[in-house]
Amino acid sequence: MHLKQFFGVLATTVALVAAEGDSDVAALTGETFDDFVKANELVLAEFYAPWCGHCKALAPEYEEAATSLKEKGIKLVKVDCTENSELCSKHGVEGYPTLKVFRGLENITPYAGQRKAASITSYMIKQSMPAVSEVTKDNLEEFKTADKVVLVGYYAADDKTSAEVYSATTLPLPRLRALSPAIVLYKQFDEGVTTYTGDKFDAEAIEKFATTGATPLIGEVGPETYSGYMSAGIPLAYIFAETPEERAELGEALKPIAQKYRGTINFATIDAKAFGAHAGNLNLKADKFPAFAIQETAKNQKFPFSQETEITHDAIAEFVAEFAAGKLEPSIKSEPIPEANDDPVTVIVAKNYEQVVLDDTKDVLVEFYAPWCGHCKALAPKYEELGALYANSEFKDKVTIAKVDATANDVPDEIQGFPTIKLFPAGGKAAPITYSGSRTVEDLITFIKENGKHQANVSVEKEAPAAEEEAKEAPEAKTEETKEDKESHDEL
Repeated sequence: MHLKQFFGVLATTVALVAAEGDSDVAALTGETFDDFVKANELVLAEFYAPWCGHCKALAPEYEEAATSLKEKGIKLVKVDCTENSELCSKHGVEGYPTLKVFRGLENITPYAGQRKAASITSYMIKQSMPAVSEVTKDNLEEFKTADKVVLVGYYAADDKTSAEVYSATTLPLPRLRALSPAIVLYKQFDEGVTTYTGDKFDAEAIEKFATTGATPLIGEVGPETYSGYMSAGIPLAYIFAETPEERAELGEALKPIAQKYRGTINFATIDAKAFGAHAGNLNLKADKFPAFAIQETAKNQKFPFSQETEITHDAIAEFVAEFAAGKLEPSIKSEPIPEANDDPVTVIVAKNYEQVVLDDTKDVLVEFYAPWCGHCKALAPKYEELGALYANSEFKDKVTIAKVDATANDVPDEIQGFPTIKLFPAGGKAAPITYSGSRTVEDLITFIKENGKHQANVSVEKEAPAAEEEAKEAPEAKTEETKEDKESHDEL
């Protein structure tokens, strides 16, 4: 599920960045960002929006981490995407906050840690270490327990080929000279030690082995692990249960299945008492446990196991086998397609999503909303006005203004808060552009004109100056409601 926020203080020969008060996070702009990154070996950058609830929650953690890392020369910075949209677009920012690690302007990787001060500090310290560290027999035992997961490469002193392969990996990999090349993963869970037995001996194979081995056979989904599972790139099988004893019992029963699909499907238990509402996001009933479901994270597809069937080893083994073979159809939560859909704002549901949004001949602006969201209700009349302006203009066949209830319909897009507004330009539907400006009719028109393929421009009668100014300056006009703002939505 998500990303965003940073600042710092640094004077260099090429740029001087002013600090905000006593902050150790540097606030950068499109004019100062490149010079700052070039002048520092390692930079963590947060791309954020001032109205973003997740960004606000991250801010104190990010500040604490910046202070901790200051003496190590590791810089934390932030970029306000509402003021620097071109820079954020350049770096592929689509949600807030987005965190990226910069080693110059050519070596950029996503931040893959948790959004807590200790996690940020630990992650960035590891990023500052050499990709490959030399280990001797004198410090090997100490090194094995230096972290929860440690990968050690063993090779002979004259084995230059193995040494080059180890050095080519992008993972921290200590090396110990031995009689023959070997890769051993030491971990503080599961079996404790895993040895690489693959046929290929190259960087790609080593990294896949390490990623698989570093993930618990049956882990636990929670606030500290959710983003890691979502970014793993493989499906996640959830085991919902209300008590630790029941989770342990089910985990043990399904362990052979998790072992069989290790590396292709992750398995994890989840506390149904604390995060039972998440079952609804997987198209399960959120009041009937235990429960089981598989989420195809890359496509956000859901495959719920029947809650009328008992969760047993054999039943789940058959279900997972059918999923792996591509024989299961994803469950799609959708409202009915409206019989009449000719209002100025087109109504999208899951069943007509592709038909409307992926119409390659039109620029399609989509509002993802929640019925309980106060900010969505405030936007509604302006959005209707926007739709009417385009529907009654020469661009009525080139621009679609649409909305979708993201709580009642499965959508492929990752939605972190409400309302979220995205533009899907004609001729390039693979890269929607997230809107981060003020929620005024005029600013939305400008956004469509500047980012849509048809450069459609319509005019609107100006409000009285005082009212217009008030609309632009009102703080609530730039806020959003996240899922945690609704009590029935548990945050992972």
